[in-house]
Amino acid sequence: MKVTPTSSLTQLLRKWSEGDEEAVAEIMPLVYDELHRIAASHLRRERPDHTLQATALVNEAYLRLRGEHGIRWKNRGHFLRLTAHVMRRILVEYARERNAVKRGGDQERVTLTEAMELANAPPPHLIAVGDAIEALAAFDAQKASIVELRYFGGLTLEEIAETVGISRPTVVREWRRARAWLYRELKGALRGES
Repeated sequence: MKVTPTSSLTQLLRKWSEGDEEAVAEIMPLVYDELHRIAASHLRRERPDHTLQATALVNEAYLRLRGEHGIRWKNRGHFLRLTAHVMRRILVEYARERNAVKRGGDQERVTLTEAMELANAPPPHLIAVGDAIEALAAFDAQKASIVELRYFGGLTLEEIAETVGISRPTVVREWRRARAWLYRELKGALRGES
């Protein structure tokens, strides 16, 4: 069998599933550039002065995944789906924390300059999107996975098809349906906040 980066990664992921700590250390160099691209794609949708950087997002996702035990990694696609999901959760948590601070959650004294910075807190839509994807996942995990990979992972439709293991036309159909559902869901949620 010819060893390709994908087959090598799959082998390492399986070793990680079996508890091999050395395999975990070997995985990061194989996927770092791709994870950084995914993280940068996430952050392009954020406000311009976002304090979280792509490298920090990759590192936080990696640490969270490394701290998880009992994950039975299947392949590269499974790893990318779960990593995109973890990155989305980190960004949603970050947005919730910023909004809590903005609303006086920690009751710290701030200067006028700091208050102006807080006024540029993440838009409520990120939290609403995170909540909507969770609701979508409750009844259609595949559509939610496609949304995460496309919106938060920045993957192309072809990459999603390969990652999820379905045809491109199916991805296109599911993406279209998921977007329509999310549009209806978010339209109502964002109206409620206005």
